Amino acid sequence: MYGNAYIGDAPKNDAPFQEDPHKLAEFEAKIERGEKIEPHDWMPREYRRQLVRMIEQHAHSEIIGALPEGTWITRAPGFRRKLALLAKVQDEVGHAQLLYNAAETLGKPREEMLNDLISGKSKYSNIFNYPALTWADSAVIAWLVDAGAIINQVANSKGSYGPYCRALERICQEESFHLKYGYENAVTLATGTAKQREMLQEALNRWWIPMMHFFGPPDKMSVHTEKLMKWKVKMASNDDMRQQFLTMYIPKIWELGLTVPDEKLRKNEAGKWDYTEPDWAEFVRVINGDGPCNKERIAVRNMAHERGAWVRRALMKPSAKVVAPLS
Repeated sequence: MYGNAYIGDAPKNDAPFQEDPHKLAEFEAKIERGEKIEPHDWMPREYRRQLVRMIEQHAHSEIIGALPEGTWITRAPGFRRKLALLAKVQDEVGHAQLLYNAAETLGKPREEMLNDLISGKSKYSNIFNYPALTWADSAVIAWLVDAGAIINQVANSKGSYGPYCRALERICQEESFHLKYGYENAVTLATGTAKQREMLQEALNRWWIPMMHFFGPPDKMSVHTEKLMKWKVKMASNDDMRQQFLTMYIPKIWELGLTVPDEKLRKNEAGKWDYTEPDWAEFVRVINGDGPCNKERIAVRNMAHERGAWVRRALMKPSAKVVAPLS
């Protein structure tokens, strides 16, 4: 076992858990010096709990995030784009494996993480509960959603937990290619026929609010940010990442002749972006399972989990005779 028991093994009594103050001070001083925390190092129970929550949600998001794009593999326009999208989806699933590996170093078994995803106990990014209705939706996801992911992941790759940071460094390298792929698709549509430009604009309109939700609720609503930033698990606040995204990508959206579906969007005198506050009640509703595609996404994940059970059994017992199901 690791430095602390896995956080699921909580004390049975109702007394609040008290960390050793000397160990806690040493831990926080190590983080302040910019050193990495490794799996066998002592860490506070809450640090471990927050890391497990954050890393497994990230892993789940990579797995579920492959689904809306994956539906377009067979319908992508042209063989080259089919190959590119297939490679991208494969990368996303690979990212999930890296992240599950990182979360396992904190003591939570992968099977338990996957079961928590299917049961709804663990969450994943809200943005993947919306449908990709056209090829243009696929382009917007690969361009802007992956751009938002890179902003988040580049920041957190400089954080305090070694295994997560190392996984993020590799993931960010691959995500940069995904972003270029998505941008190339968006440029092709934006410079194509009137119908293609209209399709791209409609996709942007559909994804704008989910994209504003992507970085999480405003800092004043976030219950985790302060502690996560203190321990350098999270390296930028939700509001700061949202502002960074707007600064980097609003000019690029405008360059393509697209209209951002927000009449209030403009830079203020302080150099910050003003925008229409998205409906955070929708954010909460979707994250609690009432989005357009929540049930569909979990059903697909559950089907894949059940169909892959024989593979997992074979890997656990290589000498056993395992027969694959016929369907």
